[in-house]
Amino acid sequence: MLDFAHAQQRLADGAAALTQTETVPLMAATGRILAKALVAGVDLPPGDNSAMDGYALRFADYRDGQPMPVQQKAYAGEMPQALVAGQATRVFTGSLVPAGADTVVMQEYAREQDGQVEFLETLRPRQHVRLKGEDISIGQALLAAGTLLEPTHIALLASQGLDRIEVFSRLRIGILTTGDELVSPGQPRDVQQIYNSNAALLAALVEGMGAQATRVLHARDDLDSLRSAFRTLLSDCDLVLSVGGVSVGERDLVKPVLESLGGDLTLWKVRMKPGKPMALAHVGGKPVVCLPGNPGSVFAVFTVMVTPLIRRMQGRAQVFALVSRIPLRTRQTLEEGREVFLRVQYSLNPEGIAELIPYGSQGAGNVSTMPAASGLARLAAGVAVNDGDRVAYYDLQRWLA
Repeated sequence: MLDFAHAQQRLADGAAALTQTETVPLMAATGRILAKALVAGVDLPPGDNSAMDGYALRFADYRDGQPMPVQQKAYAGEMPQALVAGQATRVFTGSLVPAGADTVVMQEYAREQDGQVEFLETLRPRQHVRLKGEDISIGQALLAAGTLLEPTHIALLASQGLDRIEVFSRLRIGILTTGDELVSPGQPRDVQQIYNSNAALLAALVEGMGAQATRVLHARDDLDSLRSAFRTLLSDCDLVLSVGGVSVGERDLVKPVLESLGGDLTLWKVRMKPGKPMALAHVGGKPVVCLPGNPGSVFAVFTVMVTPLIRRMQGRAQVFALVSRIPLRTRQTLEEGREVFLRVQYSLNPEGIAELIPYGSQGAGNVSTMPAASGLARLAAGVAVNDGDRVAYYDLQRWLA
């Protein structure tokens, strides 16, 4: 068995980033991966403007206690006339500061009467003026290639006048579940059968990362059915995820089927719990990740092992999400010979200190605790963990994004 860290890195390096790109409307770019680095083509703000409602003047003309004539009123979006020496201009938040002016007085500290304005505070030069390009200047680096575009990135690009953006094409992922005992939801079920939750789980996880669950198939536990399903998925998809049939049982046929298709098995069995019977193969240059059959194992392996590979293939700059270290609450000393991933709930104790609360039900086949888990706590192999010890924490909001 491979140790977890080595296997995780090998899986993350299991395929290169795709090169296909497409141009999409900016409004549809959230969750997509930026294909090319972008630099600013527009100063922001494009000219000196007022940060407040008030009066713009030239500081050199200011005399304490001496009113100034109000030359004009300039609303945001209007082009004001150049300031006449010794006069002031009524401005509003976002108004361009007229040429010649360099200071703004808030309206709360000004009193206008009969076309004259009197200032009720001691002024500072350049106060309340937002300078041209002080936020963004032409030529400034904006976003690196491989950026996962979030709403704030969309706002940044819109501020540059961009309405379309080049992104990497969405990664096409095929999903294959196996097992004669599985029945699709909505279909009749006998007592010896269970509903197939893994297909829906993986499809949702894939789509949640901005990839496409292009094809979702189920195959019976026989060589011909598996071979046909793999061929279909490999012809349509960039990456294939299979579930079940990868251990050493009599009907675990995925490994020999992949080998019969010319597959090169580059990784098999990882020292982790749940998730030991997993594999990585390449068929015709395309990666195939084989996951164990229990839903809890599928969830854990996808989260910590498969997501870095997906990010790599999507062209993301950041392949691994953040891992933090947080105290674990446990009633007994925990120690295993494998890396253990516990479903936990992130919580704050009465003192406001973060801690991880593990669920009692951690079985690989249990699905009941999965929806409430905020993340996975990693217990290092062969290391005793006691109440309050800090452990690695894989936050699902980060690792599944």
